[in-house]
Amino acid sequence: MGQIEQGLERALRTRSVPSSTEARLRFLLAAHRGSTRRVATVLGVSQRTVQRWVTKKPGARRPPGPTQIRSIEEAVLARWQPRVRARLRAQAEAEGFVFHTRARFGFAAAAGSSDDPRVRWITQDLPGEVARELFAARDADAGEQQQTAILARALGHAYFRDGGRRAHGLHIAFSDVEFADFSIG
Repeated sequence: MGQIEQGLERALRTRSVPSSTEARLRFLLAAHRGSTRRVATVLGVSQRTVQRWVTKKPGARRPPGPTQIRSIEEAVLARWQPRVRARLRAQAEAEGFVFHTRARFGFAAAAGSSDDPRVRWITQDLPGEVARELFAARDADAGEQQQTAILARALGHAYFRDGGRRAHGLHIAFSDVEFADFSIG
């Protein structure tokens, strides 16, 4: 998962995801009304395996392995705050968002130009169309490169081209993203 994907995920949460595997298993059990059978089906393991992971009996408890820990994490992330995520996504698509980043950004211009690509701190309001495009790309399992291209086009239009009033036809360079944060609402 790249910086942009991580930033989108952070923006769509109001509470942090449980960090320990035990807390994640408790969340999954609560989400499935305590049914170890349903949790086992979701995780692709046997019901007895889930029972061993959550038992309180001394000596009977077995911790999940690395592949099971990853599947537990993915299952929790897929089910964490679905209504909050949907509300924030709809708000970003309707009203836009503020994008905060530190990345190499500028025009692909001659060396020495004031718009030459260099590491910049950028905080920019972006419209809802950009949010719709980013979420559509994420839903289509687009890679970080395609998401970077969407943000480069939007940032170039808003930051350098001043909403389309200047610098037409120049190619925007946006790379080496150190971090990407999104503020919605």
